[in-house]
Amino acid sequence: MNLSANFTLKELTKSDTATRLGLDNTPDEQALENLKTLCEKVLQPVREHFGKSVTVNSGYRSPESNAAVGGSKTSDHCKGQAADIEITGVANADLAQWIMDNLDYTQLILEFYTQGVPDSGWVHVSYDPNNLKKQELTATKIAGKTTYLNGLVA
Repeated sequence: MNLSANFTLKELTKSDTATRLGLDNTPDEQALENLKTLCEKVLQPVREHFGKSVTVNSGYRSPESNAAVGGSKTSDHCKGQAADIEITGVANADLAQWIMDNLDYTQLILEFYTQGVPDSGWVHVSYDPNNLKKQELTATKIAGKTTYLNGLVA
């Protein structure tokens, strides 16, 4: 099932963890609609701008799948409103900056990016049409603990 011109339900629900543990990672009707909106408003425009395939590392997560990967209980992934993405050949800092400068979103996180290592980390982006607060964060490890800094720090 296509969610937009270049994105399928299969790639937005793929979960190695769910497969390994035998968990159902099928979105309900609302999450499915949210995934379509995420693709139309964020992922498809990213694909069209860069002209390259967008790798979805994590899209929808059932509550069980989310718990298995240690995700937040309130994660937008569980609502079908978030994806962790990368584009081969595009620095994740540049990808995050382009999204920040050109699209609406709820939250944008440059996760575990190392300056000077373009393909390090990934970009988390969420889209809730009722809450386009455009929050930017950078996730990093400090003393072994994940810490979120305000703004995109590349």
